Amino acid sequence: MKLREIIFIVEDNPDGGYTAQALGESIFTEGDTIEAIKENVKDALRCHFDENEIPAYVRLHIVREERFAYA
Repeated sequence: MKLREIIFIVEDNPDGGYTAQALGESIFTEGDTIEAIKENVKDALRCHFDENEIPAYVRLHIVREERFAYA
């Protein structure tokens, strides 16, 4: 059954850039910018799925962690 949409969790990489991991699939990629992540996700999808099984939509859920001192 073809997935209509696939969701990736995108997080800051402590070493710089971003990482992206698919929910429900074993797909992981990284990139220096969000634009690079988009291209790398497309490449990863072509590697993971047959051409007729690639989901029609990709959702990037971008998670940013921020810390600050209270005092």
